[in-house]
Amino acid sequence: MPQRLVVTELSHEPRKRFPEELRRLRNERGMSLRELAKVLGWDASLFGKMESGATLGGPEVVQALDQYYGTSPLLLTLWEMAVGDPTQFKEQYRRYMMLEAEAVSLWQYSVSIVPGLLQTDAYAREVLSMGGYRGRELDQQVEARTGRRKLLERQDDSPPFRALLAEAVLRTPLRDPKAWRQQLQHLAEAAERPDITIQVLAQSAGLCGLVSTDVMFLRLLDGTTVAYTENVHRGELIEENASVEKLQRAYDAMRDLALSPAESLSLILRMLEEVPCEPST
Repeated sequence: MPQRLVVTELSHEPRKRFPEELRRLRNERGMSLRELAKVLGWDASLFGKMESGATLGGPEVVQALDQYYGTSPLLLTLWEMAVGDPTQFKEQYRRYMMLEAEAVSLWQYSVSIVPGLLQTDAYAREVLSMGGYRGRELDQQVEARTGRRKLLERQDDSPPFRALLAEAVLRTPLRDPKAWRQQLQHLAEAAERPDITIQVLAQSAGLCGLVSTDVMFLRLLDGTTVAYTENVHRGELIEENASVEKLQRAYDAMRDLALSPAESLSLILRMLEEVPCEPST
């Protein structure tokens, strides 16, 4: 009778198995995080976060680990499975929300919709309903999203916030003209606050580095910056320094092409004038 295979105690969930394998491989080499970082050239803190499950890292660092350990393509395969795990996105978003609440400054680029921190209730409701939310669940999601505005409404310590909006954001109205007017008015009022800067990237600027990706940058208390990228299908929290810096360079290049804050406010006000007024009774 053939001998039964021993089942390991390692997790079968990709999101948990990936950091387990990272810890196992490093421990087998008898290396510290600092020694591993010295060999591969990434920060020891990144490897620590990857092994704790706080972040997955990027494909470049995973490929480097695979090559160093001689395990290719094991780690990259586990990484791809973990990235595709639906629970990963929920965990990342929860962590992002915690970091957002603690951030000392924020700056964002929005491709086609108003940033969540600047959305009115009616705007958030229409956007979320298009995502399939209905009834009580829709109400809860709207409350959660618009509740984030409190971050910018704190009396003494609201963090500076810069919103870079593609012109398409202002050219894509809500179905309800009254609700759209309220949203534009809210943007105009926000643009006049000293702690909020709104700039519009005109369509005439052409294709840019973040053409299809919304991104929010958070400067944290320890001086580090993280990014959260999002498209229609998924979101990803990015903490690896090189990846965040690459996104920041693209953002800075787009900001240099954008209208000034004063010009942007003028455009918002012109758009507001173009919204049909309610018929008189």
